[in-house]
Amino acid sequence: MLRTQEYVEKNKEQFLDKLFQLLRIPSISADPAYRNEVARTADEVASQLRLAGCQSVTVFNTAGHPIVFGEHIIDPALPTVLVYGHYDVQPPDPLDLWETPPFEPVIRITETHPQGAIFARGSCDDKGQAMMHVYAFEAMVASGELPCNVKFMIEGEEEVGSTNLATFCQENKDKLSCDVVLISDTSVIANDIPSITVGLRGLSYVEVEVTGPNKDLHSGVYGGAVANPAQVLCDMIASLKDDKKHILIPGFYDDVLEVSAEEREAMNTAPFNKQKYMDGLGVNATMGEEGFTVLEQTSIRPTLEINGIWGGYIGEGAKTVLPSKAFAKISMRLVPNQKSDVITSLFAEHFTRIAPPGVKVEVRPHHGGEAAVTPSDTPEYQAAAGAMQKSYGKTPIPVRGGGSIPIVALFEKVLQVKTVLMGFGLDSDDIHSPNEHYGVFNFYKGIETIPYFYEEYARLKK
Repeated sequence: MLRTQEYVEKNKEQFLDKLFQLLRIPSISADPAYRNEVARTADEVASQLRLAGCQSVTVFNTAGHPIVFGEHIIDPALPTVLVYGHYDVQPPDPLDLWETPPFEPVIRITETHPQGAIFARGSCDDKGQAMMHVYAFEAMVASGELPCNVKFMIEGEEEVGSTNLATFCQENKDKLSCDVVLISDTSVIANDIPSITVGLRGLSYVEVEVTGPNKDLHSGVYGGAVANPAQVLCDMIASLKDDKKHILIPGFYDDVLEVSAEEREAMNTAPFNKQKYMDGLGVNATMGEEGFTVLEQTSIRPTLEINGIWGGYIGEGAKTVLPSKAFAKISMRLVPNQKSDVITSLFAEHFTRIAPPGVKVEVRPHHGGEAAVTPSDTPEYQAAAGAMQKSYGKTPIPVRGGGSIPIVALFEKVLQVKTVLMGFGLDSDDIHSPNEHYGVFNFYKGIETIPYFYEEYARLKK
């Protein structure tokens, strides 16, 4: 891979410029107002795939946002790697907390990124990480050192649950056929401690609505006599956990896969400084499920979190109103054996049942996905570990992640192949938050490492 790495070194600035072109487009999949911008991003991804050397590239329209597919087949007898990524991004709100505009990428020095970090929505999740694969592919094609067939599927709906991806995969199984799926949408422990994600949590996401009186009321005239939906909603949410942060929805834990004491012990050998963790977040305590460490709480245990809550008057000044309605958005992260549709049903049944007289409750499911665990004794994992060993000079540590990538379980079910989660971000890169960023070091390290994965995988599959 010497010629490939030489090409990477010579074209670093060009790769950064091309990434910045994508980061400037606000591809916010959750907001219909940005539908045209999402489509424009798909076209830009397709254009960059063509320039990188893909033999064919197609933008497939779906009932939602487009899926970009590209392929480069050098020999049907060689292994085929399917690269998955997404070009859609989270809404940037609240905008006033961004130090620089979210779609005007800039590089700034930070404590965790002394070589500079790219500040922009989507820089780490997932435009920066997805495009590393395109630029690494470009380098391998240009140098004549591509050892495997490559397919790309880069979608625009990951941040809203990959709603149309299952249908696309079912209808295009032959087109997507491969030996392994390679994804960079996860993180490493630190820039000097490489790691590979071997597990992801599933997701159940719902919106709840509590309705009381048929209109907003004067709180002085009616307060104390009529149920206040905002207060009721707060009480109902508070009742979902006990003082040990154990979730109290009946049946919620029935299918949870318990992790052995040996695996828990091994998991907690990963470098982790709790005080530094709290300092970085500006908190003086953690508040997870009792009986588990922070590393366990954020990976092998299910959770229930309030992502947003609103109702009544929230404008400037005072308005003494008893609101007619109150709302909340709630996400539940799930672990292996828990099924998202089952958990959604359990939540809806319980939340409706605990509603007091005087209000009506509606639970609206949004999207979900299943947990996934990938083995670390396969050629696919060994290829990733070997690649990181070459680029970092250290053996990577297998870790379980706390996030969700619904497509991983879908790939295994539909395509019957394993996924390698070889991400290069840091947990402190503020994905989904204001001031999202991605280290320049990490961006280039990914482009350097990915060709080694192909080299190792081709060797192990001979």
